[in-house]
Amino acid sequence: MPETPHIVSDVMTQTVVAVGRDAPFKEIVRTMEQWQVSAMPVLEGEGRVIGVVSEADLLLKEEFRDSDPVLLEQRRRLSDIAKAGAVTAGDLMSTPALTIHPDTTLAQAARIMAVKHVKRLPVVDDLGMLQGIVSRADLLKVFLRPDADIEEEVRRTVVSYLFPAFSHAIHVNVHEGVVTLRGHIQDTSLISVAVRLARAVEGVVDVEPHLTGEPTRTAEPRDAT
Repeated sequence: MPETPHIVSDVMTQTVVAVGRDAPFKEIVRTMEQWQVSAMPVLEGEGRVIGVVSEADLLLKEEFRDSDPVLLEQRRRLSDIAKAGAVTAGDLMSTPALTIHPDTTLAQAARIMAVKHVKRLPVVDDLGMLQGIVSRADLLKVFLRPDADIEEEVRRTVVSYLFPAFSHAIHVNVHEGVVTLRGHIQDTSLISVAVRLARAVEGVVDVEPHLTGEPTRTAEPRDAT
């Protein structure tokens, strides 16, 4: 059977730059500049994540410095205007924080980031305590997996699993993450299954099936006599 997919805890960064609720505006700016990050979790108590402060939150102060928004814009951007006057992380942060758990699969994490349009997510346990942070770059680490490792897993968890009697006749080649399957099999209806399972192997970029064989035929009903 295919192996368990990699999860967020496999790739997340455990050393996280964060600030407390009472961190002043200029300290937040200095910390972001020092660590070259564009967003940070805001923590309370022993490390519970209560929000996230980003460069976008900080830039509102500059945006509204000399502006006098019309009444309609004031109503539409009440939250932004409030942040423009904020001086601490607690007032600046976006809350509740969008977080993720360590056992979330990489595919699920990528989907959340895409849907929510975020570049990174704080990783928390069931109590909301900070465990790490995962970024888009972290999720891409899986594609650095060596071709030889991918090839071995495809042979073991796909070919041997689906075609135990024909595994010796099926050749697996992986180049730059692209898996090529060649050989003769008994039932061509399993080709689509093989492609789906191989594509699910961590680090696979694409699958090219070059498998031949005969489709399984169903028995035709006999005429009633």
